[in-house]
Amino acid sequence: METSQDSLFEQAMARYQAGAAAEEVLPDFARIVEAAPRQSAGWTCLAWLQLLCNQPEEALRSARFAVRLNGQDPQARINLSLALLETQSKGVRDHIQVVQQVMTLAPEVSSELKASIADGLERKPGWKALEKVKAWLEL
Repeated sequence: METSQDSLFEQAMARYQAGAAAEEVLPDFARIVEAAPRQSAGWTCLAWLQLLCNQPEEALRSARFAVRLNGQDPQARINLSLALLETQSKGVRDHIQVVQQVMTLAPEVSSELKASIADGLERKPGWKALEKVKAWLEL
C-alpha cells in the first residue's frame, strides 16, 4: 500500500477510534480500498463499518474479499460471519471455527477481539448477530 494510503488509513482509524460515527468514516474506507484493493485491513474495516451502517449485502462482499486476501485475520472472519448471519446465508460455523483456532494459537488476539465486539455492541446496541458471535467465541 502506498504511503499516502497508509496515512489515510491511519487517519480514518484514528477518527473512528476517537468516536466518529461509522457513517462518517465509511466513505474514507471506501476510498482506501478503491485506491489499494489488495490491502486486507481496508476491506476488513470497510466490512465492519458497512455492518454498523446496516448494509449487510455490501458488508458480505467486502468481508469475503478481506478473507480472500488474508484468511488468517480473525476480525475479517468475524465480519464475514456477521454478514452471513445478517443476510441469512450459510457457512458461519466454518469461519467461527477458524477464529477459535486462531485464538487458541495466538491467545493475545482474544483481547483485541473482545474490544472490537464491545465497540460493536456499544455503537449498535442489541446487535443480535454480534451477540451470537460473542457467545460462540466465549468472549
